Amino acid sequence: MEGWAQAGLWLSVLLSGAYHGASPGMGWPLAVSAGLMGRGRRDLLLGMGQLAVGHLASILLVLLPFALILWLVAYQNQIRTGASLLVILFGIYRLVERRHPRRLARIRPGQLVLWSFAIALIHGAGLMILPIYLGLCGAEAHHAGVSTLASGNIGTAIAVAVLHTLAMVTVGGGVALAVHGWLGLGFVSRSWFNLETFWALSLIAVGLLGLVS
Repeated sequence: MEGWAQAGLWLSVLLSGAYHGASPGMGWPLAVSAGLMGRGRRDLLLGMGQLAVGHLASILLVLLPFALILWLVAYQNQIRTGASLLVILFGIYRLVERRHPRRLARIRPGQLVLWSFAIALIHGAGLMILPIYLGLCGAEAHHAGVSTLASGNIGTAIAVAVLHTLAMVTVGGGVALAVHGWLGLGFVSRSWFNLETFWALSLIAVGLLGLVS
């Protein structure tokens, strides 16, 4: 059963990355714009690469501190509960506050790595992964020594961030290529729906899942 639970958590990391990739808020329209205004697919793929670097940095910024403090085995449940409650509160905040900070508008289109890093932090992309990550590290926390535990959790944090980002850039890049090459920008304006409310509810759901697990 524990093996199935671990597989389900890794699947959650993968699916959340795919969800981030499909969300326009994480930046694939900017990659399409780069392709349309530049050298076609080459600039589009370069833009997706820059978005991936920023997204990965954001995820690691959230996960690595927890990887370093999980050696406090006695407080692991409290850490997990606090992280889950933080995600729930952030989801409620996103439901109430829909505006993005004005300082995001000061980031130039050419700075996609910085833009992706900032938008992923503001949207709570890393926070969404945190309860899942703490669940993945749960088995280690009760059976390993401090040094092994810290090392293993850092490795797990990197693996989670990389897997999540690969799913994000694969799905986002696929959508961007389809819009750029075949569907056109009109498809987005006609058929895409606003994901802001769904995103906030997703944060709350993940936080509740963390509390239950």
